[in-house]
Amino acid sequence: MNFFKQFNQFLLMGARAHAKWELDISNTILRDKKRIGMLCLLLIPILLGGIAFAEDVAGIMPHMLGGKTAYTPAFYTPTIFFASIGVGLVAGLITGCIGAGGGFIIAPALMSAGVKGILAVGTDLFHIFAKAIMGSVLHRKLGNISVALAAVFLIGSMGGATLGGWINRTIYEANPILSDAFITTIYVVMLGFLCSYALYDWYSSTRPAKQAASIDPAVHAAGTLTGLAQKLQSVNLPPMITFDEGVIPGGRKISWLFLVLAGALVGLAAAIMGVGGGFLTFPIFVYMLGVSSATTVGTDIFQIIFTAGYAGLGQYAIYGFIFYTLAMGMLLGSLVGIQVGSLVTKVVSGQTICALYAIATSAGFINRAFALPPKLAKMGYIDMSKDTGKMLDMVGNTIFFAVLGAFALWVFYIFFSNIRTLKGEGPKTVLRAKEATA
Repeated sequence: MNFFKQFNQFLLMGARAHAKWELDISNTILRDKKRIGMLCLLLIPILLGGIAFAEDVAGIMPHMLGGKTAYTPAFYTPTIFFASIGVGLVAGLITGCIGAGGGFIIAPALMSAGVKGILAVGTDLFHIFAKAIMGSVLHRKLGNISVALAAVFLIGSMGGATLGGWINRTIYEANPILSDAFITTIYVVMLGFLCSYALYDWYSSTRPAKQAASIDPAVHAAGTLTGLAQKLQSVNLPPMITFDEGVIPGGRKISWLFLVLAGALVGLAAAIMGVGGGFLTFPIFVYMLGVSSATTVGTDIFQIIFTAGYAGLGQYAIYGFIFYTLAMGMLLGSLVGIQVGSLVTKVVSGQTICALYAIATSAGFINRAFALPPKLAKMGYIDMSKDTGKMLDMVGNTIFFAVLGAFALWVFYIFFSNIRTLKGEGPKTVLRAKEATA
């Protein structure tokens, strides 16, 4: 039981670290006129190209790009584009308001809307890469990046991303339904862990006396290592990579092998799930490898750009599995959503945020769990009538979109009803607002 609590906490800390990265990137883009201009320039050819050449491109591009069926990066309808903005908006609201988990609902939401799993994964990766490259703040983070650590890690992440992309494409070429079932299963397992711990975390927050001690990443900045990190750093398998020279006199050392293996795991997860890999990098670096939290943050930003870029472009784009208009719509929506969500955290209680995270991850888990049996039935693995399968799909999608819709409406209600407080009427007003919302 203790292992599962630690593992779930491990994933949750990673999701929170990735959410912080999302917020930093969003702030960087929206506060820079040049980056906003770049975003507009990226949108113009995509939108005009889709409007002018939708029908022609739909028949030509898939063959040019090597896609198995008629998926094209430029073809779209206004409904699809605005729906993608909605998906990005809700994901941004969850990330900003809860501080974790928003990226995990993008692929399930796209799949629930009828997008093939492999296309949802590729599109999500491109969306992450576009956001990372536009919001890059490496010039402010250079002091926190261990170049040697990042370089060796990226060797593994590129290899893992190559394997993950190959697995997804091979399964899809063999059977598109099996591909959807495979990606759905991965999300069922991952969201199952996250929502179970989120529910436990929320329950613990209602009973302070029995609340379990949580892992504090800040202690690693002071030099404390986990037992696993101490064991791994004690293994002398050259070449040894030195890092954290600014944290510990002389720095720390770890074998290249563990960095490559860690990178391979992150790259594999990124390419299969379409989540960038950042949610795994933070807990692996801090708790398993013993890297300080300061170095981890800088290196994580660095690796996301290259891992998501290589996985998205090298493993999906050249095979026709990225829907660019969807990606840009999600980028637009998420930039707005994450700003609103982060402001709302100032006027809601921590206990409320725990409850919202539990609800959001549970909705994603239910959605994918209900979608899996009909897919298995289509392949003949289980007996189920078509009507039963359709009913399960409908129930899962209804719960999912109803919960996300209600969540979005609630966040916007809190935002607009507390607009004066959020403009800065003073700490006493913020405190009263939190007490009223709790």
